[in-house]
Amino acid sequence: MASLRIALAQIAPRLGFLEENLARHRELLAEARDAGADLVVFPELGLTGYLLQDLAAEVAMRLDDPRLAALAAETTGLSAVVSFVEESADHRLFISAALIEDGAIRHVHRKVYLPTYGLFDERRFFAPGDVIRAAPSRLGVGLGLAVCEDFWHLAVPQLLALDGAQVLVNVSSSPGRDLAAVNEVGLGTATSWRTLMRTYAQLTTSLVVFCNRVGVDESISFWGGSEVIAPSGRPLFSAPFYDEGLFTVDVDLADIRRERIELPLLRDERPELQARELARVIAERAGMSLDSTAEDGSSPGLDVAFEPSRRERAGSQ
Repeated sequence: MASLRIALAQIAPRLGFLEENLARHRELLAEARDAGADLVVFPELGLTGYLLQDLAAEVAMRLDDPRLAALAAETTGLSAVVSFVEESADHRLFISAALIEDGAIRHVHRKVYLPTYGLFDERRFFAPGDVIRAAPSRLGVGLGLAVCEDFWHLAVPQLLALDGAQVLVNVSSSPGRDLAAVNEVGLGTATSWRTLMRTYAQLTTSLVVFCNRVGVDESISFWGGSEVIAPSGRPLFSAPFYDEGLFTVDVDLADIRRERIELPLLRDERPELQARELARVIAERAGMSLDSTAEDGSSPGLDVAFEPSRRERAGSQ
């Protein structure tokens, strides 16, 4: 596939209305197919709304849920990324994103990093995922899925790219914060996200797709601003703030090959070096080995040596 038409479904899901949101997803899949889309991307928890809290268990679905199967059936000749509350066999709840295509669920990513700070409280209600994998797709390129906060941890896009992803897809429910004239676009959250997307695209020489929701859950508003970024870091498309819509973007997949040959950053990565040094850092943090960057005399697991007592100082004189 020489080119790829991406449809960004920048929607405002209704909080807790699973059936209504499923119906909206089916409508947009049909609309995207009519527009010639190859890949349709929906935002984080687009099937349920974000601020679920105690509603999470009520709208959760297992991967064998017939409602998911019915949604997947709408993807014949099409690929889509959808996000929902997944219930595992042992009844843990995850914020998940699934690649569905040609009528089947092909890959599922469970959100690895759960923000529990500021206005976020995800760890109270959800379990964190513990797998980061790229996935093959009918599109002819590897896809790497991530959910919102996952991309605030640089290991995630790097691991996905090293594992074979050429298109990195981040689905998000990012609330609008820090409205200020000092920011380039008047919205600090958007400025931060756009910096991340461009940086990851350039450093991994990958196409980056960011789909953020709009609308309001309770008193929290979401800003949209979904984007597609070329592997050079150049923005190809930026959706408007706060407006719901289905936006299509045509991308040239040859740009990925061209960028990776001209700027072979992935080729020159040293994962074996990282693995060795990370093993050292983990052991030192856990106090299982001496910390090579700690002060002399510090105890295992501590970076700073305690000040010696007066008696110890007097004895050394």
